[in-house]
Amino acid sequence: MTRMFVAAVPPAEAVAHLDEFLAVRRDAAAYRWTVPDQWHLTLAFAEEVPGRALDAVSEGLQHAVGKRRSIRARLAGGGAFPHPDSAKVLFARLDTDEAGRAELDLLAAGCRTALARAGARVDGQRFRAHLTLARLGHPENVTSWVRLLDAYEGPEWEVDEVALVASYLGEGPRRRPRHEVVETHHLA
Repeated sequence: MTRMFVAAVPPAEAVAHLDEFLAVRRDAAAYRWTVPDQWHLTLAFAEEVPGRALDAVSEGLQHAVGKRRSIRARLAGGGAFPHPDSAKVLFARLDTDEAGRAELDLLAAGCRTALARAGARVDGQRFRAHLTLARLGHPENVTSWVRLLDAYEGPEWEVDEVALVASYLGEGPRRRPRHEVVETHHLA
């Protein structure tokens, strides 16, 4: 069994832009900041994917992703889960137009369906397009961080592919997850 997710990965230019914005600010909070080279927008997550299911996952993703068109987007604004007054996660929002949001929702639904049909246990939480920036050890008020992020607007890019990623907990630097891209699939 392998922990896996399907994600849209921002291009290096978008990652560098947001990283530069946060670089001078990170020391102001003792959060567990995510590593920029692992930044991604999770479309579907499965805690356990049986090894025998990988071919079916690949075929399902190819079919689901191939039906969707590319999306113009940017990282802009911020938020927190479950909410800013008592947050456990601080995130950057994905900004796109109404048609892009609808396409992204359909893409996420297709990716979840592909994993589930292959026999993986899929996270059933409602899809919300975001990029996790930090995790907090205990609930905390992050309203000032959300306001700061609301002033951020990154460069626009084309979401034109998704990656199937294997995630190995505790195997990365400083006991963080190690992510390994298994394959990529291109949108129509």
